[in-house]
Amino acid sequence: MTTDRYYKGFNRSEYESRLIRAQALMGEHKLDGILLSSMDNIRYTAGIDSTFWESYTRPWFVLVPAEGDPIAIIPEIGRAIMETTWVKNIRSWPSPRPEDEGTSLLVEAISALPRRHGRIGAELGMELRIGMPVAQFLDIRSKLQGVEIVDGSHLIWLLRMIKSSGEVARIQKAIDIAAVTFDDVPNFIRIGDSERTVQREFRGRLNSGGAGAIPAVIVRSDLGGPFEITGGPRDRPIANGDLLFIDTGTTFDGYFCDYDRNYRVGDVSDALKRAHEQVWRANEAGLAAARPGVPAESVFAAMATVLSSRTNDLNSNGRMGHGLGLRVTEPPSIRLGDRTLLAPGMVLCIEPGLEYEPGKIVLHEETVLITHDGAELLTPRAPRELPTIG
Repeated sequence: MTTDRYYKGFNRSEYESRLIRAQALMGEHKLDGILLSSMDNIRYTAGIDSTFWESYTRPWFVLVPAEGDPIAIIPEIGRAIMETTWVKNIRSWPSPRPEDEGTSLLVEAISALPRRHGRIGAELGMELRIGMPVAQFLDIRSKLQGVEIVDGSHLIWLLRMIKSSGEVARIQKAIDIAAVTFDDVPNFIRIGDSERTVQREFRGRLNSGGAGAIPAVIVRSDLGGPFEITGGPRDRPIANGDLLFIDTGTTFDGYFCDYDRNYRVGDVSDALKRAHEQVWRANEAGLAAARPGVPAESVFAAMATVLSSRTNDLNSNGRMGHGLGLRVTEPPSIRLGDRTLLAPGMVLCIEPGLEYEPGKIVLHEETVLITHDGAELLTPRAPRELPTIG
């Protein structure tokens, strides 16, 4: 990692490599450029790290042409920080200016691009969001003459799904920070602590361990297993017979980890123990199936055969894993129907889950890096037997 103040996490060559790959793909997709306006994609392209995206008042844009360097079209307040990045073509306007929040500057920049195909890709498709009001996007589109804005999501994900060694190192660091806290849970959590207390204590230890932003710490517990795993923590105290589920999306230098751990609280039922063993074995099958050249859906199928005698029984899961990077969930999806071929450099969360009784869920999640000859486990493998909180 460089110590140069101009680059928070990567040196210039990392961004230049991304630009070269992007421009090669633009040729294949017949695009004259890519318009980026979301936090993640601007960070990926320019290297800028800012909390200003938490405000929806001022849109930011980066236009990546099929030839030449990126163009940043940003509010004047962001010029100073953009000047510390490798992007040198910067155009700005005094914002807020509701009557023209960069629209005229952006239309001018797009219109001036060399025109071979008359198409600009934008963040219009799978798992992407544009960083401007829809009305502004429609206004921009209407003012362009002879240029069509099309869905560029496939190209963007082809870039971002394959991680560089530097990106993998940041994901690994986030995982390592979380691992220390996961291992320590039986030492700082006691029967009677509320889910809210567990979350607060867990988050505090992540912070002291060097985590960046911590957008997600899910804590759920119920007798025999949580009934759902998406809600916020409750004041409910954990009690004997519970399965305590903790899942975290912790970041380091912008890159996420995403994995969970389960803990038995006191004495638990034999049914829960059997379900945990079954899901653990399903995870083993998923880890073994994750290899280069294999479609993502095959990893789902491998886990599903352990969880059920019929693969389609598990369709209600939606998916059992996903990609990971600047977002806590990225493509591909480990699901039936996703035929994305796994490739070296992809980082995947392998995540089998089972509702073994109505309202009782067991979920197991690990993270792997796809290599040239298999998959490398990045998370420390969860123990086969549930650790105990007593």
